[in-house]
Amino acid sequence: MVWIKTKREIDVIQESSRIVAEVLRLVGAHVRPGVTTLELDQLAEEYIRANDAQPAFKGYGSLKTNQFPATLCTSVDEEVVHGIPSKRTLREGEILSVDVGVKKNGYFGDGAKSFAVGHISADKQRLLRVTEESLYRGIEQAVAGKMVHDISAAVQEHVERNGFSVVRELVGHGIGKELHEEPQIPNFGKAGTGMKLKEGMTLAVEPMVNLGDWRVRVAADGWTVITEDGSPSAHFEHTVAIVDGKPEILTQ
Repeated sequence: MVWIKTKREIDVIQESSRIVAEVLRLVGAHVRPGVTTLELDQLAEEYIRANDAQPAFKGYGSLKTNQFPATLCTSVDEEVVHGIPSKRTLREGEILSVDVGVKKNGYFGDGAKSFAVGHISADKQRLLRVTEESLYRGIEQAVAGKMVHDISAAVQEHVERNGFSVVRELVGHGIGKELHEEPQIPNFGKAGTGMKLKEGMTLAVEPMVNLGDWRVRVAADGWTVITEDGSPSAHFEHTVAIVDGKPEILTQ
């Protein structure tokens, strides 16, 4: 079921989303060779709690024996999403994708950004640029009266035209009182199909794009998603509300 949000609810989601954006800026300022992903995670959790909010990912998961243990998802190079922060030290030339969710006053915000660790190759630079561009191409389609797969098709077209591939097993999603709500928002699809977009929908649009093949697998930790061919991946995400018929980015 899709939950249509009131203006008051969107305002509350925007507060959570504001903290998401601030965390990504804070973490991004500390991404450099030599820092550990665990240090970045601790920085993020402290900031979220200082804003009277809760990390949305910590303790998340349907399996009580393997709930997500951290505030951030920190995914390096061939890790697509859901990487677990650790004492791993970032190295020059890597890509770090950071995903963070925040819950405040009963509502969630969600966002992600991929960062260059020091100097990265030209291919990786282009991967980051095209993935972020595809996010905004998708968001432009989040208009009342259009269809969910208009978002999907816009992402796919831009990514594939530039020679990259979209991950197919993972999707964007609705967001609000739950971190993951309907509708699902794939990053590939046929324009003009899927659920109709309506005023008051709140969506997390999140292209996950690989330098190589689109296929992925889950690592032994049960969380980290990795490209099958070992190629680098990038991930960008915004929480968006449809307001006055048009997309309004809440995680700016």
